[in-house]
Amino acid sequence: MAEQDIVNLVNGVFMESFEIPGEKLVPEAKIFTDLGLDSLDIVDLVVALQKKFGVTMRDDERVRAIRTLEDIYNFIQILKQENRK
Repeated sequence: MAEQDIVNLVNGVFMESFEIPGEKLVPEAKIFTDLGLDSLDIVDLVVALQKKFGVTMRDDERVRAIRTLEDIYNFIQILKQENRK
């Protein structure tokens, strides 16, 4: 899956699930402070991303290090690569 495809799909989840305008969805945007998500929103986000990409994130400790949209893009890319092996 191409990097831009991941960016587009992740951004789509934020726009559809949380009604965040596309112009706010820049790689350096912080999920909590810039985009306004709270801890309950994160549960919904993880579920939506798992469905969208067919990956399992919930039990992965690396998810705790995610702070920005770019972190999500990179994490999804890593999970997709790991699933190919």
